[in-house]
Amino acid sequence: MLKTIQRLLILILLFAIIGFLLYQAFFYNRTRSLYPLGMTVGGVDVSGLLRDEARASLLETYAQPIAIYHQEERTELNPAEAGFLIDVEKMLDEADKARDEENFWTGLAGYLTERPFVPASIPLTAVHDPAAISEHIQAIAVYLDHPATAPQLLPNTDKYELGQAGYVTDIEASLPAIENALYQPHPEDRVATLIIEEQIPPDLDIDLLQINVERMIDGFDGFGAAFIIDLETGEEVNINGDVALSGMSILKIPIFIEAFRHIDAIPEEGSYLYELFYETAVHSSNYDANQLLHVIAGENNTYRGADIFTESMAELGLVNTFMVVPYDAIPPDYRPDTKITPANSGNGQNVLPDPARQTTAEEMASILSMLYYCAEDSGGLLAVYPDEITAQECQFIVDMLILNTEGNILRFGIPEEVPVSHKHGWGLTDHGDAGIVYSPGGDYVIYLYLSRPETDWLPSAESFPIMREISRLTYNYFNFDNPNLEDPAVRALRVAAELAAETEEIEAETAPTE
Repeated sequence: MLKTIQRLLILILLFAIIGFLLYQAFFYNRTRSLYPLGMTVGGVDVSGLLRDEARASLLETYAQPIAIYHQEERTELNPAEAGFLIDVEKMLDEADKARDEENFWTGLAGYLTERPFVPASIPLTAVHDPAAISEHIQAIAVYLDHPATAPQLLPNTDKYELGQAGYVTDIEASLPAIENALYQPHPEDRVATLIIEEQIPPDLDIDLLQINVERMIDGFDGFGAAFIIDLETGEEVNINGDVALSGMSILKIPIFIEAFRHIDAIPEEGSYLYELFYETAVHSSNYDANQLLHVIAGENNTYRGADIFTESMAELGLVNTFMVVPYDAIPPDYRPDTKITPANSGNGQNVLPDPARQTTAEEMASILSMLYYCAEDSGGLLAVYPDEITAQECQFIVDMLILNTEGNILRFGIPEEVPVSHKHGWGLTDHGDAGIVYSPGGDYVIYLYLSRPETDWLPSAESFPIMREISRLTYNYFNFDNPNLEDPAVRALRVAAELAAETEEIEAETAPTE
Protein backbone atom coordinates (compact mmCIF):
# COMPACT_ATOMS: atom_id res chain seq x y z
CA MET A 1 0.00 0.00 0.00
CA LEU A 2 2.81 2.37 0.86
CA LYS A 3 4.66 1.65 -2.34
CA THR A 4 1.48 2.29 -4.31
CA ILE A 5 1.12 5.68 -2.66
CA GLN A 6 4.78 6.49 -3.40
CA ARG A 7 4.35 5.59 -7.07
CA LEU A 8 1.23 7.71 -7.22
CA LEU A 9 3.03 10.69 -5.72
CA ILE A 10 5.92 10.28 -8.13
CA LEU A 11 3.52 10.13 -11.07
CA ILE A 12 1.71 13.20 -9.81
CA LEU A 13 5.04 15.06 -9.42
CA LEU A 14 6.18 13.92 -12.85
CA PHE A 15 2.95 15.03 -14.46
CA ALA A 16 3.22 18.32 -12.60
CA ILE A 17 6.77 18.89 -13.92
CA ILE A 18 5.75 17.91 -17.41
CA GLY A 19 2.75 20.15 -17.16
CA PHE A 20 4.91 23.02 -15.90
CA LEU A 21 7.38 22.51 -18.72
CA LEU A 22 4.62 22.32 -21.29
CA TYR A 23 3.09 25.44 -19.81
CA GLN A 24 6.44 27.30 -19.93
CA ALA A 25 7.17 25.96 -23.40
CA PHE A 26 3.82 27.31 -24.51
CA PHE A 27 4.60 30.77 -23.24
CA TYR A 28 8.22 30.61 -24.50
CA ASN A 29 6.94 29.70 -27.96
CA ARG A 30 4.75 32.81 -27.83
CA THR A 31 7.88 34.94 -27.07
CA ARG A 32 9.86 33.52 -29.99
CA SER A 33 9.01 36.69 -31.92
CA LEU A 34 10.72 38.70 -29.17
CA TYR A 35 14.46 39.10 -28.96
CA PRO A 36 15.94 36.61 -26.51
CA LEU A 37 17.20 37.40 -23.07
CA GLY A 38 20.64 39.01 -23.05
CA MET A 39 20.61 40.10 -26.69
CA THR A 40 22.13 43.48 -27.43
CA VAL A 41 22.06 45.42 -30.67
CA GLY A 42 24.61 48.19 -31.02
CA GLY A 43 25.20 47.95 -27.29
CA VAL A 44 21.51 48.44 -26.49
CA ASP A 45 19.71 45.68 -24.53
CA VAL A 46 16.76 44.53 -26.65
CA SER A 47 15.76 41.55 -24.49
CA GLY A 48 12.04 40.83 -24.77
CA LEU A 49 11.44 43.56 -27.35
CA LEU A 50 9.70 43.28 -30.66
CA ARG A 51 11.53 44.57 -33.74
CA ASP A 52 9.63 47.84 -33.81
CA GLU A 53 10.31 48.37 -30.13
CA ALA A 54 13.99 47.61 -30.59
CA ARG A 55 14.16 50.03 -33.50
CA ALA A 56 12.63 52.80 -31.42
CA SER A 57 15.01 52.11 -28.54
CA LEU A 58 18.07 52.23 -30.80
CA LEU A 59 17.03 55.45 -32.51
CA GLU A 60 16.29 57.11 -29.20
CA THR A 61 19.56 55.98 -27.65
CA TYR A 62 21.79 57.24 -30.46
CA ALA A 63 19.85 60.45 -30.95
CA GLN A 64 20.95 61.70 -27.54
CA PRO A 65 23.37 64.69 -27.79
CA ILE A 66 27.05 64.44 -27.02
CA ALA A 67 28.26 66.53 -24.10
CA ILE A 68 31.45 68.35 -25.10
CA TYR A 69 33.61 70.09 -22.50
CA HIS A 70 35.92 72.98 -23.35
CA GLN A 71 37.71 73.23 -20.04
CA GLU A 72 34.81 74.03 -17.68
CA GLU A 73 32.36 75.10 -20.39
CA ARG A 74 29.78 72.50 -21.49
CA THR A 75 28.30 72.43 -24.99
CA GLU A 76 26.31 69.80 -26.86
CA LEU A 77 26.52 68.20 -30.28
CA ASN A 78 23.45 66.76 -31.96
CA PRO A 79 24.54 63.49 -33.66
CA ALA A 80 22.69 64.53 -36.81
CA GLU A 81 24.95 67.61 -37.03
CA ALA A 82 27.91 65.26 -37.06
CA GLY A 83 26.46 63.26 -39.94
CA PHE A 84 25.98 60.33 -37.56
CA LEU A 85 23.64 57.65 -38.96
CA ILE A 86 22.99 54.15 -37.66
CA ASP A 87 21.92 51.34 -40.00
CA VAL A 88 19.03 50.13 -37.84
CA GLU A 89 17.49 47.74 -40.34
CA LYS A 90 20.75 45.97 -41.04
CA MET A 91 21.40 45.45 -37.34
CA LEU A 92 17.86 44.23 -36.67
CA ASP A 93 18.07 41.83 -39.60
CA GLU A 94 21.16 40.37 -38.00
CA ALA A 95 19.37 40.23 -34.67
CA ASP A 96 16.40 38.42 -36.25
CA LYS A 97 18.73 35.91 -37.84
CA ALA A 98 20.53 35.24 -34.60
CA ARG A 99 17.20 34.84 -32.77
CA ASP A 100 15.70 32.49 -35.37
CA GLU A 101 18.79 30.32 -35.56
CA GLU A 102 18.65 29.57 -31.85
CA ASN A 103 17.70 25.95 -30.96
CA PHE A 104 14.23 25.75 -29.42
CA TRP A 105 15.32 23.68 -26.45
CA THR A 106 18.41 25.83 -25.86
CA GLY A 107 16.24 28.90 -25.95
CA LEU A 108 13.72 27.26 -23.63
CA ALA A 109 16.47 26.42 -21.18
CA GLY A 110 17.61 30.03 -21.21
CA TYR A 111 14.04 31.19 -20.83
CA LEU A 112 13.47 28.91 -17.82
CA THR A 113 16.72 29.89 -16.11
CA GLU A 114 16.42 33.57 -17.07
CA ARG A 115 19.98 33.37 -18.30
CA PRO A 116 20.93 32.88 -21.93
CA PHE A 117 23.45 30.19 -22.68
CA VAL A 118 25.08 32.20 -25.50
CA PRO A 119 24.04 35.86 -25.32
CA ALA A 120 23.82 37.32 -28.83
CA SER A 121 25.53 40.70 -29.41
CA ILE A 122 25.02 42.54 -32.68
CA PRO A 123 27.70 45.21 -33.22
CA LEU A 124 26.78 48.80 -34.00
CA THR A 125 26.73 49.71 -37.66
CA ALA A 126 26.98 53.47 -38.15
CA VAL A 127 28.77 56.22 -40.05
CA HIS A 128 29.71 59.81 -39.27
CA ASP A 129 31.23 62.85 -41.01
CA PRO A 130 34.64 63.81 -39.53
CA ALA A 131 34.64 67.11 -41.43
CA ALA A 132 31.33 68.11 -39.85
CA ILE A 133 32.68 67.29 -36.40
CA SER A 134 35.82 69.34 -37.08
CA GLU A 135 33.67 72.28 -38.14
CA HIS A 136 31.71 71.99 -34.90
CA ILE A 137 34.90 71.93 -32.85
CA GLN A 138 36.12 74.97 -34.77
CA ALA A 139 32.88 76.79 -33.99
CA ILE A 140 33.35 76.06 -30.28
CA ALA A 141 36.95 77.20 -30.46
CA VAL A 142 35.97 80.51 -32.05
CA TYR A 143 33.82 81.39 -29.04
CA LEU A 144 35.74 79.80 -26.20
CA ASP A 145 39.42 79.88 -27.17
CA HIS A 146 41.61 82.71 -25.96
CA PRO A 147 44.66 82.65 -28.23
CA ALA A 148 47.85 84.27 -27.02
CA THR A 149 47.99 87.89 -28.11
CA ALA A 150 50.96 89.40 -29.88
CA PRO A 151 52.68 92.54 -28.63
CA GLN A 152 51.12 95.67 -29.99
CA LEU A 153 51.39 99.41 -30.01
CA LEU A 154 48.67 100.86 -27.82
CA PRO A 155 46.26 103.06 -29.78
CA ASN A 156 47.07 106.77 -29.83
CA THR A 157 50.30 106.24 -27.88
CA ASP A 158 53.94 105.36 -28.46
CA LYS A 159 53.76 102.67 -25.76
CA TYR A 160 53.98 98.97 -26.48
CA GLU A 161 51.91 96.31 -24.74
CA LEU A 162 53.45 92.87 -24.36
CA GLY A 163 51.57 89.86 -25.59
CA GLN A 164 49.39 87.80 -23.25
CA ALA A 165 49.39 84.02 -22.76
CA GLY A 166 46.34 82.09 -23.96
CA TYR A 167 44.94 78.72 -24.95
CA VAL A 168 43.55 77.17 -28.12
CA THR A 169 41.75 73.97 -29.08
CA ASP A 170 43.70 71.25 -30.85
CA ILE A 171 40.99 70.31 -33.34
CA GLU A 172 42.70 67.27 -34.79
CA ALA A 173 43.59 65.85 -31.39
CA SER A 174 40.06 66.47 -30.08
CA LEU A 175 38.31 64.70 -32.95
CA PRO A 176 38.75 61.05 -31.74
CA ALA A 177 37.12 61.72 -28.37
CA ILE A 178 33.93 63.04 -29.99
CA GLU A 179 33.88 60.25 -32.56
CA ASN A 180 34.15 57.70 -29.77
CA ALA A 181 31.37 59.37 -27.75
CA LEU A 182 28.99 59.20 -30.72
CA TYR A 183 29.26 55.38 -30.71
CA GLN A 184 28.54 54.98 -27.00
CA PRO A 185 25.00 53.85 -26.00
CA HIS A 186 25.17 54.82 -22.34
CA PRO A 187 24.56 58.49 -21.47
CA GLU A 188 27.47 58.66 -19.05
CA ASP A 189 29.81 57.65 -21.87
CA ARG A 190 28.46 60.13 -24.41
CA VAL A 191 30.89 62.77 -23.20
CA ALA A 192 34.03 64.22 -24.82
CA THR A 193 36.66 66.64 -23.53
CA LEU A 194 38.42 68.83 -26.03
CA ILE A 195 42.21 68.94 -26.05
CA ILE A 196 43.29 72.45 -25.05
CA GLU A 197 46.82 73.69 -25.62
CA GLU A 198 48.41 76.52 -23.68
CA GLN A 199 49.96 79.23 -25.83
CA ILE A 200 52.81 81.42 -24.75
CA PRO A 201 52.75 84.97 -26.09
CA PRO A 202 55.11 85.75 -28.96
CA ASP A 203 58.05 87.99 -28.22
CA LEU A 204 58.02 91.63 -29.17
CA ASP A 205 59.08 91.47 -32.81
CA ILE A 206 61.08 94.11 -34.65
CA ASP A 207 58.62 93.66 -37.52
CA LEU A 208 56.10 95.48 -35.35
CA LEU A 209 58.52 98.38 -35.03
CA GLN A 210 58.98 98.36 -38.81
CA ILE A 211 55.20 98.52 -39.35
CA ASN A 212 54.75 101.41 -36.94
CA VAL A 213 57.69 103.44 -38.26
CA GLU A 214 56.37 102.94 -41.80
CA ARG A 215 52.97 104.13 -40.63
CA MET A 216 54.43 107.36 -39.30
CA ILE A 217 56.58 108.01 -42.37
CA ASP A 218 53.59 107.34 -44.62
CA GLY A 219 51.79 110.12 -42.76
CA PHE A 220 54.42 112.62 -43.88
CA ASP A 221 53.73 114.61 -47.05
CA GLY A 222 57.08 113.95 -48.65
CA PHE A 223 59.85 111.34 -48.70
CA GLY A 224 61.13 109.50 -45.65
CA ALA A 225 63.85 107.00 -44.85
CA ALA A 226 64.76 105.17 -41.67
CA PHE A 227 67.24 102.53 -40.62
CA ILE A 228 67.35 101.04 -37.13
CA ILE A 229 69.73 98.33 -35.92
CA ASP A 230 69.36 96.30 -32.73
CA LEU A 231 73.01 96.21 -31.66
CA GLU A 232 72.48 93.04 -29.63
CA THR A 233 70.65 90.89 -32.18
CA GLY A 234 71.54 92.59 -35.46
CA GLU A 235 67.85 92.84 -36.42
CA GLU A 236 66.99 95.79 -38.62
CA VAL A 237 64.23 98.17 -39.60
CA ASN A 238 64.81 99.23 -43.19
CA ILE A 239 62.66 101.86 -44.89
CA ASN A 240 64.10 103.17 -48.14
CA GLY A 241 67.51 102.24 -46.86
CA ASP A 242 69.11 102.07 -50.33
CA VAL A 243 67.98 105.48 -51.64
CA ALA A 244 70.63 108.15 -52.19
CA LEU A 245 70.24 110.92 -49.59
CA SER A 246 71.94 114.21 -48.88
CA GLY A 247 74.92 113.63 -46.59
CA MET A 248 74.54 116.99 -44.80
CA SER A 249 76.35 117.36 -41.48
CA ILE A 250 75.67 113.73 -40.64
CA LEU A 251 78.69 112.87 -42.81
CA LYS A 252 80.81 114.43 -40.08
CA ILE A 253 80.53 111.16 -38.16
CA PRO A 254 82.55 109.14 -40.69
CA ILE A 255 84.86 112.17 -41.13
CA PHE A 256 85.73 111.80 -37.43
CA ILE A 257 86.51 108.12 -37.97
CA GLU A 258 88.66 108.82 -41.01
CA ALA A 259 90.49 111.62 -39.20
CA PHE A 260 91.62 109.24 -36.48
CA ARG A 261 93.30 107.07 -39.11
CA HIS A 262 95.66 110.01 -39.60
CA ILE A 263 96.12 110.95 -35.94
CA ASP A 264 98.57 109.15 -33.68
CA ALA A 265 96.83 109.76 -30.34
CA ILE A 266 93.64 111.03 -28.76
CA PRO A 267 93.91 114.84 -28.58
CA GLU A 268 94.04 116.40 -25.17
CA GLU A 269 91.23 118.66 -24.07
CA GLY A 270 91.97 122.26 -25.01
CA SER A 271 94.30 121.33 -27.86
CA TYR A 272 93.78 122.50 -31.44
CA LEU A 273 92.71 119.03 -32.62
CA TYR A 274 90.38 118.61 -29.67
CA GLU A 275 88.65 121.88 -30.53
CA LEU A 276 88.21 120.76 -34.14
CA PHE A 277 86.34 117.66 -32.99
CA TYR A 278 84.39 119.55 -30.34
CA GLU A 279 83.23 122.38 -32.57
CA THR A 280 82.31 119.98 -35.35
CA ALA A 281 80.38 117.63 -33.05
CA VAL A 282 78.74 120.07 -30.69
CA HIS A 283 78.24 123.18 -32.84
CA SER A 284 78.21 121.44 -36.25
CA SER A 285 80.91 123.79 -37.51
CA ASN A 286 81.50 123.35 -41.23
CA TYR A 287 84.77 125.27 -40.95
CA ASP A 288 86.17 122.88 -38.37
CA ALA A 289 84.92 119.86 -40.34
CA ASN A 290 86.91 121.15 -43.33
CA GLN A 291 89.97 121.55 -41.08
CA LEU A 292 89.62 117.85 -40.26
CA LEU A 293 89.72 117.19 -44.01
CA HIS A 294 93.12 118.93 -43.94
CA VAL A 295 94.17 116.48 -41.24
CA ILE A 296 92.99 113.59 -43.41
CA ALA A 297 94.84 114.96 -46.45
CA GLY A 298 98.01 115.67 -44.51
CA GLU A 299 98.06 119.11 -46.11
CA ASN A 300 95.86 122.16 -46.46
CA ASN A 301 93.77 120.64 -49.20
CA THR A 302 90.13 119.94 -48.38
CA TYR A 303 89.49 118.40 -51.78
CA ARG A 304 92.28 115.92 -51.28
CA GLY A 305 90.85 115.13 -47.85
CA ALA A 306 87.40 114.61 -49.38
CA ASP A 307 88.86 112.20 -51.95
CA ILE A 308 90.67 110.15 -49.29
CA PHE A 309 87.49 110.11 -47.20
CA THR A 310 85.48 108.77 -50.16
CA GLU A 311 88.08 106.11 -50.92
CA SER A 312 88.02 104.93 -47.30
CA MET A 313 84.24 104.66 -47.32
CA ALA A 314 84.50 102.38 -50.36
CA GLU A 315 87.10 100.25 -48.54
CA LEU A 316 84.54 99.77 -45.76
CA GLY A 317 81.94 98.68 -48.33
CA LEU A 318 80.04 101.97 -48.16
CA VAL A 319 80.05 102.60 -51.91
CA ASN A 320 77.19 105.12 -51.79
CA THR A 321 78.80 107.41 -49.22
CA PHE A 322 80.98 110.14 -50.66
CA MET A 323 82.11 113.75 -50.49
CA VAL A 324 83.41 115.39 -53.66
CA VAL A 325 83.04 118.98 -52.47
CA PRO A 326 83.96 120.18 -48.95
CA TYR A 327 81.42 122.03 -46.82
CA ASP A 328 80.47 125.53 -48.03
CA ALA A 329 82.75 125.20 -51.07
CA ILE A 330 82.18 125.80 -54.76
CA PRO A 331 84.07 123.23 -56.84
CA PRO A 332 86.48 124.49 -59.49
CA ASP A 333 85.62 123.80 -63.09
CA TYR A 334 88.22 121.06 -63.41
CA ARG A 335 86.65 118.94 -60.64
CA PRO A 336 83.43 116.91 -60.85
CA ASP A 337 80.66 118.10 -58.58
CA THR A 338 79.17 114.64 -57.90
CA LYS A 339 79.82 110.91 -58.04
CA ILE A 340 77.81 108.14 -59.68
CA THR A 341 76.86 105.37 -57.25
CA PRO A 342 74.49 102.39 -57.24
CA ALA A 343 72.13 104.36 -55.01
CA ASN A 344 71.83 107.46 -57.19
CA SER A 345 71.62 105.63 -60.50
CA GLY A 346 68.87 103.29 -61.54
CA ASN A 347 67.14 102.37 -58.25
CA GLY A 348 63.90 104.03 -59.28
CA GLN A 349 63.86 106.67 -56.53
CA ASN A 350 65.33 110.12 -56.96
CA VAL A 351 64.75 112.47 -54.04
CA LEU A 352 67.11 115.11 -55.46
CA PRO A 353 69.92 114.65 -52.94
CA ASP A 354 72.81 117.11 -52.65
CA PRO A 355 75.06 116.08 -55.57
CA ALA A 356 78.27 116.92 -53.65
CA ARG A 357 77.77 114.86 -50.47
CA GLN A 358 75.64 111.73 -50.32
CA THR A 359 75.00 108.57 -48.35
CA THR A 360 72.12 106.15 -47.70
CA ALA A 361 70.19 105.37 -44.56
CA GLU A 362 71.62 101.85 -44.50
CA GLU A 363 75.23 102.95 -44.92
CA MET A 364 75.05 105.68 -42.31
CA ALA A 365 73.47 103.23 -39.84
CA SER A 366 76.24 100.78 -40.73
CA ILE A 367 79.02 103.28 -40.00
CA LEU A 368 77.41 104.02 -36.64
CA SER A 369 77.24 100.33 -35.80
CA MET A 370 80.92 99.99 -36.81
CA LEU A 371 81.73 102.88 -34.47
CA TYR A 372 79.78 101.24 -31.66
CA TYR A 373 81.50 97.87 -32.02
CA CYS A 374 84.89 99.54 -32.45
CA ALA A 375 84.41 101.26 -29.08
CA GLU A 376 83.67 97.77 -27.73
CA ASP A 377 87.02 96.64 -29.23
CA SER A 378 85.49 94.56 -32.01
CA GLY A 379 83.89 94.84 -35.42
CA GLY A 380 84.66 95.86 -38.98
CA LEU A 381 86.61 99.08 -38.39
CA LEU A 382 89.29 97.32 -36.41
CA ALA A 383 89.33 94.47 -38.91
CA VAL A 384 89.83 96.77 -41.93
CA TYR A 385 92.19 99.22 -40.18
CA PRO A 386 93.80 97.16 -37.39
CA ASP A 387 96.84 99.43 -36.97
CA GLU A 388 95.23 102.77 -37.77
CA ILE A 389 92.35 103.12 -35.31
CA THR A 390 91.79 101.96 -31.74
CA ALA A 391 88.85 101.22 -29.47
CA GLN A 392 89.83 104.20 -27.32
CA GLU A 393 89.65 106.53 -30.32
CA CYS A 394 86.24 105.21 -31.28
CA GLN A 395 85.07 105.77 -27.71
CA PHE A 396 86.37 109.33 -27.90
CA ILE A 397 84.18 109.94 -30.98
CA VAL A 398 81.17 108.39 -29.23
CA ASP A 399 81.67 110.55 -26.15
CA MET A 400 82.18 113.70 -28.24
CA LEU A 401 78.94 113.13 -30.14
CA ILE A 402 77.07 112.63 -26.85
CA LEU A 403 77.92 116.27 -26.08
CA ASN A 404 75.82 117.39 -29.06
CA THR A 405 72.73 118.94 -27.47
CA GLU A 406 71.90 121.33 -30.31
CA GLY A 407 70.33 118.84 -32.70
CA ASN A 408 67.19 118.08 -30.72
CA ILE A 409 65.52 115.58 -32.99
CA LEU A 410 66.37 112.09 -31.76
CA ARG A 411 67.10 113.36 -28.25
CA PHE A 412 63.62 114.70 -27.64
CA GLY A 413 62.10 111.26 -28.09
CA ILE A 414 64.44 109.76 -25.50
CA PRO A 415 64.65 110.40 -21.74
CA GLU A 416 67.21 113.06 -20.82
CA GLU A 417 69.32 110.71 -18.71
CA VAL A 418 69.87 108.28 -21.62
CA PRO A 419 73.09 108.94 -23.57
CA VAL A 420 72.57 109.65 -27.28
CA SER A 421 75.72 109.80 -29.42
CA HIS A 422 74.41 111.52 -32.54
CA LYS A 423 74.87 114.04 -35.29
CA HIS A 424 72.02 115.96 -36.86
CA GLY A 425 71.92 117.66 -40.21
CA TRP A 426 69.55 119.71 -42.27
CA GLY A 427 69.28 121.67 -45.46
CA LEU A 428 66.49 123.66 -47.05
CA THR A 429 64.45 120.58 -47.96
CA ASP A 430 66.17 117.80 -45.99
CA HIS A 431 66.23 117.08 -42.28
CA GLY A 432 67.92 114.14 -40.56
CA ASP A 433 69.54 112.77 -37.46
CA ALA A 434 71.63 109.67 -36.83
CA GLY A 435 72.98 108.23 -33.63
CA ILE A 436 73.68 105.47 -31.16
CA VAL A 437 71.25 105.23 -28.23
CA TYR A 438 72.54 103.62 -25.04
CA SER A 439 69.19 102.71 -23.54
CA PRO A 440 68.53 100.57 -20.44
CA GLY A 441 66.62 98.04 -22.54
CA GLY A 442 69.29 97.67 -25.19
CA ASP A 443 71.60 99.73 -27.38
CA TYR A 444 70.56 100.57 -30.91
CA VAL A 445 71.44 102.68 -33.94
CA ILE A 446 68.82 104.92 -35.48
CA TYR A 447 68.93 107.02 -38.64
CA LEU A 448 65.98 109.20 -39.67
CA TYR A 449 65.58 111.38 -42.75
CA LEU A 450 62.65 113.40 -44.09
CA SER A 451 62.68 115.38 -47.30
CA ARG A 452 60.34 117.34 -49.50
CA PRO A 453 62.47 117.46 -52.64
CA GLU A 454 59.99 119.15 -54.98
CA THR A 455 59.73 122.26 -52.81
CA ASP A 456 62.08 125.06 -51.77
CA TRP A 457 61.57 124.70 -48.04
CA LEU A 458 60.75 122.02 -45.47
CA PRO A 459 59.56 123.62 -42.20
CA SER A 460 61.02 122.00 -39.10
CA ALA A 461 57.60 122.40 -37.52
CA GLU A 462 56.44 119.64 -39.87
CA SER A 463 59.43 117.29 -39.91
CA PHE A 464 60.77 117.48 -36.36
CA PRO A 465 57.58 116.29 -34.58
CA ILE A 466 57.40 113.22 -36.82
CA MET A 467 61.05 112.26 -36.32
CA ARG A 468 60.82 112.89 -32.57
CA GLU A 469 57.79 110.62 -32.32
CA ILE A 470 59.58 107.91 -34.34
CA SER A 471 62.51 108.28 -31.95
CA ARG A 472 60.20 107.81 -28.95
CA LEU A 473 58.43 104.93 -30.66
CA THR A 474 61.79 103.21 -31.19
CA TYR A 475 62.98 103.90 -27.65
CA ASN A 476 59.78 102.42 -26.25
CA TYR A 477 60.22 99.31 -28.40
CA PHE A 478 63.56 98.65 -26.75
CA ASN A 479 62.25 99.72 -23.33
CA PHE A 480 58.66 98.46 -23.42
CA ASP A 481 58.67 97.75 -19.67
CA ASN A 482 59.78 101.30 -18.81
CA PRO A 483 58.72 103.51 -21.72
CA ASN A 484 59.31 107.20 -22.23
CA LEU A 485 55.92 108.75 -21.55
CA GLU A 486 56.90 112.37 -22.02
CA ASP A 487 55.45 113.90 -25.18
CA PRO A 488 58.35 115.21 -27.30
CA ALA A 489 56.37 118.37 -27.99
CA VAL A 490 56.12 118.99 -24.24
CA ARG A 491 59.84 118.28 -23.92
CA ALA A 492 60.61 120.81 -26.65
CA LEU A 493 58.54 123.53 -24.95
CA ARG A 494 60.13 122.77 -21.59
CA VAL A 495 63.67 122.94 -22.96
CA ALA A 496 62.87 126.16 -24.83
CA ALA A 497 61.58 127.71 -21.61
CA GLU A 498 64.69 126.59 -19.73
CA LEU A 499 66.98 128.08 -22.39
CA ALA A 500 65.01 131.34 -22.36
CA ALA A 501 65.34 131.53 -18.58
CA GLU A 502 69.09 130.89 -18.79
CA THR A 503 69.46 133.58 -21.44
CA GLU A 504 67.58 136.09 -19.33
CA GLU A 505 69.75 135.25 -16.34
CA ILE A 506 72.95 135.70 -18.37
CA GLU A 507 71.72 138.97 -19.80
CA ALA A 508 70.80 140.20 -16.35
CA GLU A 509 74.24 139.31 -15.01
CA THR A 510 76.06 140.98 -17.88
CA ALA A 511 73.86 144.06 -18.17
CA PRO A 512 75.70 147.33 -17.32
CA THR A 513 74.79 148.92 -14.02
CA GLU A 514 73.95 152.58 -13.72
